[in-house]
Amino acid sequence: MSFIINRLIVIVLLTSVASSGCSRKSYLLESSGRPKNVILIIGDGMGLAHLYAGMSSSKKELNVAKSKYIGISLTYSDDDYTTDSGASGTAMATGVKTRNGMIGMRPDSSIVPNLIELAHRQDLAGGVVSTSSVVHATPASFVAHSTDRNHYDDIALGYLKTKPEVFIGGGYRNFALRADSLNLIRELEEAGYQVVLTEEELIGADAAKLAGLLADEHLPKMSEGRGDMLSYSAIKAIETLNKNEKGFFLMIEASQIDWAAHDHDTRYLTEEVLDMDRTVGVVLDFAERNGETLVIVTADHETGGMTLPSGNREELSVNATYTTIGHTGIPVPVYSFGPGADQFTGFFENTDIFKKIKDLLKL
Repeated sequence: MSFIINRLIVIVLLTSVASSGCSRKSYLLESSGRPKNVILIIGDGMGLAHLYAGMSSSKKELNVAKSKYIGISLTYSDDDYTTDSGASGTAMATGVKTRNGMIGMRPDSSIVPNLIELAHRQDLAGGVVSTSSVVHATPASFVAHSTDRNHYDDIALGYLKTKPEVFIGGGYRNFALRADSLNLIRELEEAGYQVVLTEEELIGADAAKLAGLLADEHLPKMSEGRGDMLSYSAIKAIETLNKNEKGFFLMIEASQIDWAAHDHDTRYLTEEVLDMDRTVGVVLDFAERNGETLVIVTADHETGGMTLPSGNREELSVNATYTTIGHTGIPVPVYSFGPGADQFTGFFENTDIFKKIKDLLKL
């Protein structure tokens, strides 16, 4: 069965996880007070050009464009003007600038606690959702600790140590088809997780702890039939985490914007940007009803040095050029919604995203 989710299912889930609260208009303007929950959405590799390419390809206003609180994040790493996803993910997850290639560690290789670990100390829940493997750099930064972002089997072990209440993405091979022959699927089940491997199983999941490993490695591209899987996974994660009355932290990554920019594939890129924005929309639907949730949308870095010399809004077309096949040091936008959103305006370090979330959740 392809990754196509009936929108009715998503709407029903939204209703089930959301309580009555403020209207969308008032929620967008609200910024005072402390949130009970924080949802951080990361468009990997997404700069302003990537977002505007998505806007130019859409008949509708993007959800992210409705933000009244906008900031700029500086993304350089400890050892390079241009970061990788490991160092930038670590900066947002732990508040520490580290060396490129590292996950959840200081430059001296000492372990630093991440937001999910800190949330657990205060009895809050935590989780990650990604369109990549869950052991890939960005989701791994919020769960695991490694000197090398490519040590995927070791990073998978980090999920059993940190025990986020929910994680959904790809990466089955690193839990079940390992060189060391360990069966982490069995260990997850013994630790109380409901482990789901298919879309149908995810739809029916209703456990306090949920592990969704929906592909051997990464989830398919939008053009390959992924459908609403990111939006649905986000809502399923919220449904799971919202069972904790004290609150939660959730990181959602739209991973493949970055890959499209590396490939200079503008159609692939705009499809992934628009999929991320649809996910922003369903998350905001939950947040406005809940009334106690801060939503932050940002990127870990810019990829491709993307520029838009021409396009046609009426024809929903854009012509893009790229200056590199790699990352750049260009600062990235930060869009915030809900209680605490006013803390994320102006220029600031990517490590400040961690610090602000930590303060708002009193971790």
